[in-house]
Amino acid sequence: MDRAVFGRGRGLRGELTVPGDKSISHRAVMLGAIAEGETHAAGFLHGADCLSTIQCLRAMGAEIRLSPDETELWIRGRGLRGLRRPEVALDCGNSGTTMRLLSGILAAQDFSVRLTGDESIQRRPMRRITEPLSEMGAEIRSVRGNGCAPLLIEGRTLHGIRYRSPVASAQVKSALLFAGLYAGGATTIEEPFLSRDHSERMLQAMGASVDSRIFPDGRAVITVQPTEVLCAPEGILQIPGDISSAAYFLTAALLLPDSELLLRNVGVNPTRDGILRVYRSMGAEIRIENLQCSGGEEIADLRVCSSKLYGTEISGALIPALIDELPVIAAAAALSEGTTVIRDAAELKVKESNRIFAMCEGLRRLGIDAAETEDGMVIHGKGSRRGLHSAVVESFGDHRIAMSFAVLGLCMEAGGSVMIRNADCIRISFPGFFERLESFG
Repeated sequence: MDRAVFGRGRGLRGELTVPGDKSISHRAVMLGAIAEGETHAAGFLHGADCLSTIQCLRAMGAEIRLSPDETELWIRGRGLRGLRRPEVALDCGNSGTTMRLLSGILAAQDFSVRLTGDESIQRRPMRRITEPLSEMGAEIRSVRGNGCAPLLIEGRTLHGIRYRSPVASAQVKSALLFAGLYAGGATTIEEPFLSRDHSERMLQAMGASVDSRIFPDGRAVITVQPTEVLCAPEGILQIPGDISSAAYFLTAALLLPDSELLLRNVGVNPTRDGILRVYRSMGAEIRIENLQCSGGEEIADLRVCSSKLYGTEISGALIPALIDELPVIAAAAALSEGTTVIRDAAELKVKESNRIFAMCEGLRRLGIDAAETEDGMVIHGKGSRRGLHSAVVESFGDHRIAMSFAVLGLCMEAGGSVMIRNADCIRISFPGFFERLESFG
């Protein structure tokens, strides 16, 4: 489905809540399924990716109930070794998180399983998990021998390792942490910078022994000890609103004149708040209100007002804290004053699309001077929305590309529009996105 987004003559004003955090929703389902007891989670993201995780766990015997609106769920845990062999291959859909994190759990089970997914996921790199899991003793291979899905996993007895990851990747780290629960001896992962730490926090809340250390040079070293039992959290696990989803409305409010938007109950975990730090450095007026902690995660309201933004440089340790928000930051850079340079973000090339190419190509169609680099992009901002060209842009089936260009569509002058090809991919992470856009009138 293609979708046109037309320019607004006024800003975004009012309050908004966004869907639950995608990363935390995945982990709640997976860890709840291998815990003892019942996990009750509220604020679950019922997007296609997280529903793929539910489908896979149900296929292995997990009992998972959803509320009628699919935002609340109850998971009756089967214990660390209570999953059963599925009758068919597990279909991860478009979800790299599902495939990579489940691989860590499945590597230690006493059965074999095949993991597959859609065309997009079958192009995404899986050696980053298959190689370290193999070092732990796992029998895991790419069926086609190209390092991509489908994957065939034969459950084995695992041993702990010390692994130095070349990239700061929460998916790699989490796969190894989950496998480490079953291993003989400690499992240690070293990252060049700390990636999002939702897995560590949730594992600790369920009784696992996880130690994290950050060194002066930015390196992060995380160690998990083997465990016999994970315990379902007491009470309700409240999943915060996803800052990655909030980012689109936050950005639109900054760019559109006369905006004042309050985003309620957004997760502001320090490993995820890079977009707030970058936007403030660009001149954004963003206030954090009602900061609190729930379920081991920081949650706050974000008050955002129209702001004049200026170009900046984004690199190094900031990248893992905003990797999913870089496409919409690139959209903001297009309307900022001056040049924005993004470096150390080669990981964008192996997401649902090559996000470096996808953003630069789309920006150029809109009349923005944008150039790809080996590990990022250079964007020469227009300084205002004047001069943006109406255009048709490709989403490349990538939800974050589609939503980023929807933001620029809103920012067109009266009569202008952005037509987004295959915009229905947005359902992966933000069902109801366009309805919420239209709710502002």
